[in-house]
Amino acid sequence: MVIVSYDISDDKLRTKFSKYLSKFGHRLQYSVFEIDNSNRILDNIVTDIKNRFEKCFTQQDSVMVFKLSASCEVLRFGYAKNDENDFFIIT
Repeated sequence: MVIVSYDISDDKLRTKFSKYLSKFGHRLQYSVFEIDNSNRILDNIVTDIKNRFEKCFTQQDSVMVFKLSASCEVLRFGYAKNDENDFFIIT
């Protein structure tokens, strides 16, 4: 699992970056994504950040990628507890 957190000042670049990340994971907070995928996909995401996005970043921008191992414990509180369980709503 990977957590990607970003603070990008340019609106257009920030929107492009969030749309890119949304293809692979889900948004935890406004500028934080959780990506749970294979190591190959995760490595491709890091490579894309380096090759496609990093050249557009300014000194004001930051992106942090947290690679979490399988043994890493994640504690969830409040609404985030719902992310632990898969649930379906049938109407």
